[in-house]
Amino acid sequence: MASTSHNPKILLRRVFSLNESAPFILCIDDLSQAGWHIIEEFAQNVSQSTPIVYVGYETVNKPAFATHFIEGTTSVERLTIGIQSYLPSQPTTKRHLVVIDSLNYIPNDQISQFISNIVSPSVTLLGIYHRSESEHRPASLENYPSSLSLLHFMASTVLECAPLFNKSVDLEEVESEIQRFSIPRGLNATVSKIIMTNRRKSGRSLVYAFRYNSQDHSYDQLVETEEDQGVDDSQVLEGLTTFNLKTSNKQKLAREQVELPFLEAQSFNTGGAIVYEFEKDDDYDEEDPYEDPF
Repeated sequence: MASTSHNPKILLRRVFSLNESAPFILCIDDLSQAGWHIIEEFAQNVSQSTPIVYVGYETVNKPAFATHFIEGTTSVERLTIGIQSYLPSQPTTKRHLVVIDSLNYIPNDQISQFISNIVSPSVTLLGIYHRSESEHRPASLENYPSSLSLLHFMASTVLECAPLFNKSVDLEEVESEIQRFSIPRGLNATVSKIIMTNRRKSGRSLVYAFRYNSQDHSYDQLVETEEDQGVDDSQVLEGLTTFNLKTSNKQKLAREQVELPFLEAQSFNTGGAIVYEFEKDDDYDEEDPYEDPF
């Protein structure tokens, strides 16, 4: 069998079945593509003997695949005690899965300690973070990293959910509508895109994109073309300054349509020429022999 490092589909299947070493799996979603199907995919692939502890902040009823159900609470200490009551006190060979349907409710200054108290060699934590929700932090944590940055740093595997659009779709227009809470049609479909970032023990990160069908539980790797893999100017300028130096697709299109003045001079077949258009304020003296109108 091919190595998982050279077969992305096998690696993703091992992550879904908890056969890959990943104590903390972070699923990032937004309004355009929810991550609920990712939770169902884990429940579909894990062993039937695997206990699943489900923490519901946004889920009212206990899911059918959950072994234990805990209602989300604002007290992190009480939540930790409730989860640990269903987990083994000593490491065992039997895997346990803890699912949290929204990590956004965990306070920013307690989220790192909370995850450290849950994960262990025999316990895997799967948490969803809603990227579209704004994070409210007190003034004392103004310079503290955001929750998403902390979660992304701690996670051994990151699964990002995104809609699968055609190239003709203006992604910036879709994002603008989502920010106005105007959800366009075609979002949260059964066929979507998953971007997996798997961190190896060597420190190297493997990043793959998949076309995921939640209806038949199939996923195929998406191979980017050379045009998609090209480095954009915004990626080079990102992080260099606090100013916004990025250009949108509309701005790039407008820039490409600007007719530069020197292009007209290059159209002459007999070499260069001076192209000048008179304006109303120009003072041209026809009797001056040294006045060159061209």
